[in-house]
Parts: sequence; C-alpha cells; structure tokens
Amino acid sequence: MSLLLFIQDGVEGAATLANSYAVSPAEEVKLNVLDLAFKGGWVMIPIALLLLISVGIFIERYLVIKKASHDEESFMERIKDYIHDGNIQAAEKLCRKTNTPYARMIEKGVQRLGRPMNDILVAIENVGTIEIAKLEKGFMWIATTAAIAPMLGFFGTVTGMVRAFFDMANAGSAVDIALLSSGIYEALVTTVAGLSVGIPTLLAYNYLHAKVDGVMTKMETQTMDFMDVINGELKNKNLDVEPED
Repeated sequence: MSLLLFIQDGVEGAATLANSYAVSPAEEVKLNVLDLAFKGGWVMIPIALLLLISVGIFIERYLVIKKASHDEESFMERIKDYIHDGNIQAAEKLCRKTNTPYARMIEKGVQRLGRPMNDILVAIENVGTIEIAKLEKGFMWIATTAAIAPMLGFFGTVTGMVRAFFDMANAGSAVDIALLSSGIYEALVTTVAGLSVGIPTLLAYNYLHAKVDGVMTKMETQTMDFMDVINGELKNKNLDVEPED
C-alpha cells in the first residue's frame, strides 16, 4: 500500500514539474499585406504605380471597346434603303447618330459615293485604321507593366539578397536571424509583388486585344456589306457612280 502511495506521489510530482516547464503557445501571427508591402522596400513604389496606371487604362479601354462593339442590327438595312432611295443625307445622319467605329467607316464611304469603287474602299480602310488605333490607345502601358513588373520584382530580389548578405558579413560570427529578416523580406516580397502584377496585367492585355479583334471583324463585315450594297446599286439612277480607271 505504501509502495502504491509512493508511486502516485512520484507521478504527480513529475506532472507538476513538467507543467512548470511547459511553454505557453505563441500567439498566432497573421500576415498583413500592407506590412509586407512596406517591407518590400522602394522597389514596391514603381510596381504600385504601374499597377494603378494599368488598372485605370484597362477600365477605360474596356468601356470604350464595349461601346465600340455595340451592334445595331438594322443599321445596314437602313443604310441600304437610304442609298436605294438616293437619300444620302439621311444615311450620313444615321451614321453620325450610331457613333461607332464601323458607322464612321460607312459614313466615309457614303460621303465618297459617286467616285470609283477603289477610292471608296481605300477611304473606308483608312478610317478603319484610324479607328483601330484609337481603340488600342494606352495598350502600350499595359504591355509595359506586364513585362516590367516581374523584372522589377526580380531586381528587388537581388537587392534584398545583397542587403541580407551585407548584414550577415557585418555581423561576423554573431549572426542573428532577426538581423537578416528585413533583407530576406525585401527579396521575397518584391518577387511576389512583381509576379502578382505582371501575370494579371498580361491576361488583361490579351483580353483587350481579343476584344479589339472582335471589333475589327465586325468592321470588316460591315465594310463588305456596304460594298455589296454599292455594287447592287451601280445601275440605279440615284447613284451616279463614276467608272473605275
């Protein structure tokens, strides 16, 4: 009986000793994006500026291209009717009212009615080239961000590692992990930031280009339809079209 009491007292004593040396769990540390951004150093500033510029251009271009891709289903039918009736002013008015790239192309073609077919087609194509250039305005900044942001991130990685090894060399044998943390933070955070900006920007650039290609296809379709209308009305008395040279 006394042996059992002795063993019980020994177990309780060991448990008490273990509890006295137990380390309380550390408080959970959460990552703060803003704090990490500040730890990235000065390289984060140009990356952030490129991001803001690209986001602004993307939103503005998206709205412009969306408006340009608006399709008026009865547009060409009405243009055809106006040309058939010889009402050129009404056709021009409809083009100005529609106010889309393909409508401005057709308006230029309507204004050239009575001239050789080749002249009309060249005038329409010239307007189309100008309209596409307007739609792609600002694309250079988005493409630049997609290419430069990851490079800035890698540049920050190099400078951060240089800083970390510099601090390590100055610390000598007394190397402290806290001493190296700032340089390592800068090295890793800038890489993440550069890729986080560059990858979505590249996707946005390709998306906008795809939307512009859709507008170009629509413009070419409208141009062919307009030229077919003119070819069908060449012998109409309301259109005094000059023969081609």
